[in-house]
Amino acid sequence: MSDLSNYRKSYEKSALIESEVDSNPLMQFRKWFYEVEEFSGIEEVNAMMVSTLGLDGFPKSRIVLLKKYDENGFVFYTNYNSEKGRSILAHPQVGLSFFWPSMERQVIIKGLAEKLSAEASANYFDSRPEGSKLGAIVSPQSEVIPSYDYLQDQLKDLENQAQVTALVKPIHWGGFLVRPQSIEFWQGRPNRLHDRIRYSLQADMDWKIERLAP
Repeated sequence: MSDLSNYRKSYEKSALIESEVDSNPLMQFRKWFYEVEEFSGIEEVNAMMVSTLGLDGFPKSRIVLLKKYDENGFVFYTNYNSEKGRSILAHPQVGLSFFWPSMERQVIIKGLAEKLSAEASANYFDSRPEGSKLGAIVSPQSEVIPSYDYLQDQLKDLENQAQVTALVKPIHWGGFLVRPQSIEFWQGRPNRLHDRIRYSLQADMDWKIERLAP
């Protein structure tokens, strides 16, 4: 067994002060996302953790790519028949989190997920590279398969079909929009006295801003 108790890091790169944050958490997210994108050197700034409650009663987290964010919330795409998709359809309460270690920052989001329209999902699907389209069509995501060669064989058959007909978005594939109910911004600080600013959506659709103890 490995003892990791001596792993230590001092967080000293920035601070998060109530008087300096935006009154709208989506605008604050946009500011942070831009800063990380421009200055951090992280290759996939849009990589985020999606946590769901599974049909077996256990929570599960996995990394997906954020594909859009605006005043409505956060958008990603998946196979609706996958373990993730079925979990979200049964339990739309989901958690999203971003961790940007080079900037010593985290963003933690609680929200309600809903399907995007078929039209919006089709428009995004059509914009994808052909290889990504092929993969989305071929893979029975989360199902047990006999081997990797099985997928390769399915892919070759579909590639041959694609030379004759256009690739169309599968009915069971599309986007989810996560409408945030709370968004917490975490900035590492010295002596483990980290900054935590939480925005909570109120009944009148305004955002309440509070500081949390680290």
